[in-house]
Amino acid sequence: MENSGRVTPEVPLSTPVTLLMALILAAGMGFFIWLQVSIPRLDRVGFPERALSHLVSRTLELEEAIAHAPPWERILYQLTTDNGSSDLGEAIAWYRELTDVSYNPAIHLHLAILEAEAGRFEDVDRQLKGWDYREDPFPMFARMMRAAYVDPRIDPTSARSFEAQLTDALPAGWFHDKMALRLAQRANDRDLVASVTSESAARVIPLLNKVRLITAGELIIVLLGVFALFRLLRHRGEAYPIGSAAIPPVWRGRLGVAVLVRGGAMGLLFSVAFLFLESDSSLMRLTSIPLASLPLLVLTRQYLLAPHGIGFLTGFGLRLSVSGRGRLIVAVFAALAAGLIGEGGLGLLAEKWGLSSHWTEWFDADLVWGRWPVVITSLLEFVVLAPLFEELAFRGLIFGTLRRQFNWGTSACLTAGIFAIAHGYGVLGCISVFWSGLLWAWIYEKTGSLLPSMLAHAANNLLVCLSILYFFRS
Repeated sequence: MENSGRVTPEVPLSTPVTLLMALILAAGMGFFIWLQVSIPRLDRVGFPERALSHLVSRTLELEEAIAHAPPWERILYQLTTDNGSSDLGEAIAWYRELTDVSYNPAIHLHLAILEAEAGRFEDVDRQLKGWDYREDPFPMFARMMRAAYVDPRIDPTSARSFEAQLTDALPAGWFHDKMALRLAQRANDRDLVASVTSESAARVIPLLNKVRLITAGELIIVLLGVFALFRLLRHRGEAYPIGSAAIPPVWRGRLGVAVLVRGGAMGLLFSVAFLFLESDSSLMRLTSIPLASLPLLVLTRQYLLAPHGIGFLTGFGLRLSVSGRGRLIVAVFAALAAGLIGEGGLGLLAEKWGLSSHWTEWFDADLVWGRWPVVITSLLEFVVLAPLFEELAFRGLIFGTLRRQFNWGTSACLTAGIFAIAHGYGVLGCISVFWSGLLWAWIYEKTGSLLPSMLAHAANNLLVCLSILYFFRS
């Protein structure tokens, strides 16, 4: 990856070819934007009925698990995580979106249970009136819902009969437990109440221990990271050298733009080709990111680095000195802590402003239900390949090239904006990615190395993947 130090003449790039590549890049970006706009969000997840049912059931069970914690602990979770107060409302909105396109009777029953638990009985009554005249099992569902939420009292025999029908209709989980408990309470059947409560607690209480473990891990990272941040901020206005990357970089800004345009255009063509292949092969998935990035990396080496006698290790600060190893740990923890603190603040603001991420943006069926070879492939994509190649492209090349023309703030904001748009998330997701992009540009300029941003990016993605595996994998 490293040159011998021999300087070669800089080779100019043809302007007409670069303009042609710019048109291809613009068309490719337009194509991907069109895909993001035209493809319904529910079509981006396989078996959305199963996925949403599992996600909502587990999320609301997590909310109930936290409710079993002592008051001081609940306050801690409110400060460090989403406190769940909007989970029910979000679930109703997501289910309404799904019932508009799904005829699965269980999905409509889920929505009715959610609305009844939220106290929206007018909406429930409107649904039940329509169910009376639909095909089976809707009339039976209507009778069960009225017995559980509308009728003032039912006899224990009817309650147990409905509970048996409910068990046949819904698997064990939050939806089944809530409706079964309401039936038992309406019948004043203490034994049935105790049975349902015990079965629910057997699933919910272990989730509290999972929440505690994840929260403890994040708090340890934040505490260590705060000390690391203080150490970095003591060098305010000064570098904290880990690597040897020059920022602004050695290449000319115009040449950097030409390389980015050409490499980006060819990479997009590769990406479109992989998109149309529609292969579930693990090998195909693992090679798609490197192959799409290969044109940009080859052009970078040939036109930006080789003329100055340097390679990737020197050009992006990827070679560590002995003293740089300790500084690398400090920089990674500082970036992680700043990211987690920012995410916590963003969560509080999002709750205040009523913003949320759509569930299809972060739910990954491969992590939740995939076989372990598939899970490992996904982890390699998210935790190894994406951080490596995205940091090279966005921080190393785009941010570096912009720094030839602009100050740090402008360059970091522009790079973070492009980075956020490229992920195709909603408003909240874009803000989150934008914040991460700012942090990783800061740590790159501060240290002169892409290693801290690569490792922080990888650790951030790993935390997200582990949370999905830990809480939602069944």
